[in-house]
Amino acid sequence: MSLPIITADQRLAEPRGIKGCIFGKSGIGKTSLLWTLDPARTLFMDLEAGDLAIEGWPGDSIRPRTWAECRDFAVFIGGPNLALRDEQPYSPAHHAAVCQKFGDPAALDRYDTIFVDSITVAGRLCFQWCKGQPEAVSEKTGKPESAAPTGCTGAK
Repeated sequence: MSLPIITADQRLAEPRGIKGCIFGKSGIGKTSLLWTLDPARTLFMDLEAGDLAIEGWPGDSIRPRTWAECRDFAVFIGGPNLALRDEQPYSPAHHAAVCQKFGDPAALDRYDTIFVDSITVAGRLCFQWCKGQPEAVSEKTGKPESAAPTGCTGAK
């Protein structure tokens, strides 16, 4: 095996995109930004279950209802993290299991944009899941820990 050097031409030919988050007060119009996107090239991850602001929007959507479903969609969309062990979420084994369930990730090739509404709901689902984990309960007192369990940082 030779040294895996990526040439400048190869690197520059790789597909690129932007990632962004829109933050603002409730009702300011964040979800309505979906109307500005091409519905044929946008997949809407609807965590809020049918927001009135986009009623009638003609694009495709997915509706995860649990943190496990959110993780499954995330690994399906983003691919596996090769640095993780098989028993960990987002690992190659997790990705393979999700592909077995959902099919070929190439089905997502038609989308340029994944629009997630909302990360607040995703955070709540994550935190609820975290509170049910064994490490969420103090070994000393048997009571819930006041801090988020390991692996749940950022969830509120």
